Amino acid sequence: MQHFHVSKQQWLIKLFFALCLLAVVLILAIGSGNKHQYKDVIESGVLKIITRNSPTTYFQDRDQISGFEYELAQKFADYLGVELQVQVADSLEDLITEVQSGNVALAAAGLTITDQRQSRVTFADSYMDVTQQLIYRSDRKKPKSLEALLNSTLVVTAHSSHAQSLLHLQKTSMPQLTWIERDDAEVSELVQMVENGEIDFTIVDSNEFNALSGFYPRVKAAFNVSEPEQLAWAFAKFSDNSLLEEAREFFSLMRETGLLAQLQERYYGHLNQFDNVGTLTFLRQADERLSKYQPLFEKSAKEHELDWRLLASIGYQESHWRALARSRTGVRGLMMLTLTTAKEVGIKNRLNAEQSITGGSAYFAKLKKRFKKINEPDRTWLALAAYNVGAGHVRDAQKITESQGGDPDRWMDVKERLPLLTKKKYYKNTQYGYARGYEPVNYVQNIRKFYDLLVWRDQPEPVYTMVGKDTIFTASSDYKMIPPLTVN
Repeated sequence: MQHFHVSKQQWLIKLFFALCLLAVVLILAIGSGNKHQYKDVIESGVLKIITRNSPTTYFQDRDQISGFEYELAQKFADYLGVELQVQVADSLEDLITEVQSGNVALAAAGLTITDQRQSRVTFADSYMDVTQQLIYRSDRKKPKSLEALLNSTLVVTAHSSHAQSLLHLQKTSMPQLTWIERDDAEVSELVQMVENGEIDFTIVDSNEFNALSGFYPRVKAAFNVSEPEQLAWAFAKFSDNSLLEEAREFFSLMRETGLLAQLQERYYGHLNQFDNVGTLTFLRQADERLSKYQPLFEKSAKEHELDWRLLASIGYQESHWRALARSRTGVRGLMMLTLTTAKEVGIKNRLNAEQSITGGSAYFAKLKKRFKKINEPDRTWLALAAYNVGAGHVRDAQKITESQGGDPDRWMDVKERLPLLTKKKYYKNTQYGYARGYEPVNYVQNIRKFYDLLVWRDQPEPVYTMVGKDTIFTASSDYKMIPPLTVN
């Protein structure tokens, strides 16, 4: 009996240690489940992220992949010295799950930091503040309070911070509130549904609505549904936070160098430049007038290795595509050339549309060469400012920028100083003197917006390629709801 008792004790001891060993193994397995920690990223040479399709995150136009989050992630990959690999989530829930499971290194997807999400993932430092906005169709009565949501059709993206806010409202103050959540609809599609009158309302983050509103002139933001909220990248909740710490250092460097502000300027600096009436007018005139001149813009663009849509945007800003346009100051034609400029580029008849476009394109190409040491897109934007106010005045503004500690090669810095050319304190010490410096700022911002509208209007029909379980899309009519935001 004694021998049996000892054996049983030994068996229990062995079982205890086996269970302890199993627990340790499970813990280690869980801890190493994330194959995208810092050391793994560096060893593999690949940073795999997950994102979503939206105008502020990731989209593809005819020529290339773009998006604020995409470019930010690309800069992080460059910072780490590795290649960026992008996975697009089918839904917000899939996005969070992929991060939580360690299948990707991080989510760069314009995610709002919420309590619910923080229980599942860890967020890096915030890089932008946004508010949730109620979106309605402008030809209907503007809602003044949340009470307007009752007895109406309200649709939001499933698993979004907007859905979480509505659930909180329902539980705390509006038990009768109802809404629909769509797993298959991104923000851009919901805004279009409001535009088309298919639904009454949706809720959109302010940065996304700013990016979309110019393309849907019949929708407006009624009021803010939330207090300011923070956007940040999401990481898995693992004990190894080395990659998270690298991201924090990266964002700190981006702020210190001004690169974060510069990227924000590229994507958001020209938005809300003109109202909904201006957008509708532009689109209508594009339908009525542009086809007549598009072949001429395309021909000149090919000759000078430019984007024809950018040249067309200059033409619209100058004359609204009117070949016989005239001004009191002596500029003439579709591209509004001065007599001096026309002679410089060999144009005899400024009122001839073909000659005007040829001359204007050649002149703009020459201006770009004057700024050839500057990186894009700043080079293009400075050349546009020079087309409006003259290269000399732009050079003066660059010198003022440099003297004040700004970067003379960054449009975001120079555009702050151009209006100083109206003040004697500043222009008296410049080579070219006084200029209405606020005009080229508006000029450039308008053209950036017109360009965006033309690229958005010019998207091709959908082409899908199935690769295993994933759908890789090279182009889609849906991209008409995901407009491009940069000039390259």
